[in-house]
Amino acid sequence: MRLYFLICFVLLSWCALPAQVTAQPADSIQYPHPVHYLSLTVEAKPVRMAYMDVKPAKPNGQTALLLHGKNFNGYYWKDVISWLSNRGYRVIVPDQIGWGKSSHPNLHYSFHQLATNTIHLLDTLGIKQTFVLAHSMGGMLATRLTLMYPERVIKLVLENPIGLEDYKTFVPYQTIEQQYQKELKATYASYKQYQHSYYPVWKPEYEALVKVQASDLQKPDFKDIAWTNAVTYQMIYEQPVSYEFSRVTVPTLLIIGQADRTIVGKALLSKEQQSRYGQYPALGRQTAREIKSSKLVELPGVGHIPHIQVPDQYFKALGSFLP
Repeated sequence: MRLYFLICFVLLSWCALPAQVTAQPADSIQYPHPVHYLSLTVEAKPVRMAYMDVKPAKPNGQTALLLHGKNFNGYYWKDVISWLSNRGYRVIVPDQIGWGKSSHPNLHYSFHQLATNTIHLLDTLGIKQTFVLAHSMGGMLATRLTLMYPERVIKLVLENPIGLEDYKTFVPYQTIEQQYQKELKATYASYKQYQHSYYPVWKPEYEALVKVQASDLQKPDFKDIAWTNAVTYQMIYEQPVSYEFSRVTVPTLLIIGQADRTIVGKALLSKEQQSRYGQYPALGRQTAREIKSSKLVELPGVGHIPHIQVPDQYFKALGSFLP
């Protein structure tokens, strides 16, 4: 009988080994605050939405929602989180479905769905209204969210948003498969080269954001991430918001780095086209004219990510706009 139990124990232990060996390694990127997860069902698929919920030591009763860009996730907001939290704001920082620590399902991605997911998160947390701070692609999402749910947004901050022009009117079309094959070939060096374009002058401290983005390369589900990257590029091309800024009625702050020349799909353009489009000084002023209740802050010599490159100037602009 002893031998029987011993054999059973050995067999059970042996059977458990494959699960330990094949388990996915822990994410190597540590976010600045604990990460929570919201379970959702999108297109009949179960997914998880990662988010940080940072509660201040001395609450002012207000909440700020931070929306990340295309090549980023909640990690890069860490200094903005601290600034807001120190001033009493509760800060909600989601990784959108398809990014960061959230699920990377094969879906029909849309800004409408991402906005709906985000509002569901706020509902789950009992948050009725919020200030929305958005960067890059997050600006397109924030614009759509504000148009869909204007009663939920107190004030809107758009930091060098993409989508100030309609890329599909001048960027050559690429199929999702073409974009997917490009994403599969990504390397640390290619990510770093692209991130160089965000700043007029590269500094060693910017390397941290390259490491965060490149951490996806080592994940077991990298092919899923690459596919998501491809279809969300398609989302940007096919779902412009640039024709609807005049419909935004909430008070809006535009923070525009004047040295930014970001164009989604820039490598597909001729040199002459690259010099014609992505002109953020002109695009920022045009958008400020269209959003009637807007304030424009222009930052000379600043590239695509003011809150990273010139945090003091970014926070000064926020301080004069947020209560």
